[in-house]
Amino acid sequence: MATRINLLDWRATRRARRRKEFLSLLGLSIGAGVALLGLGYMTMTGAVEHQDQRNAYLTAQINDLDKQIKEIEELEKVKANLVSRMNVIQQLQESRSATVHFFDEIVNTLPDGIYLSSIKQSGQNVTLEGTAESSGRISAYIKNLDASPWFSNPKLVVIKTGEKNKQRNSEFTLQVTNLTRAAADSESAAGISVEGQP
Repeated sequence: MATRINLLDWRATRRARRRKEFLSLLGLSIGAGVALLGLGYMTMTGAVEHQDQRNAYLTAQINDLDKQIKEIEELEKVKANLVSRMNVIQQLQESRSATVHFFDEIVNTLPDGIYLSSIKQSGQNVTLEGTAESSGRISAYIKNLDASPWFSNPKLVVIKTGEKNKQRNSEFTLQVTNLTRAAADSESAAGISVEGQP
């Protein structure tokens, strides 16, 4: 039987085989890494595109809401304008009836023998100037004003007594608080509540 002797360096063969295995594993690792990087890049790109789409949608919605807010603000301005006009109209209507009540009550409280020459109003304060046949008539006028639901707190400011055409007359100045507006408001409120009842 012949003896075989292997003259090849077995260590070099093993080294070459291991080197080949290492390079294969390295190639597989690099390939897997590149594949993972590609997959990660595609995932991130998809996520960014999805977020961009969401951002664009949110921006469009915000723009729509901004337009609606502007429209609401315009409507609020129109509403405020209409409410102020309605308030002015209501005040005019109330003052119209209050003026009628005021002059009506001036006539109703005026006793015989008193003649008014001037009526001035500043806010709720009314100044009445006139002539009376006697001081007693002025006292009666003050009592009538005090008893009226449309006036309060009558005060005699000035009284001058003199003779005119052989008659003794008293010139006077009165101040009184006008409650006509408050009374008219309560009267209109009472009228509304009565009308509202079935």
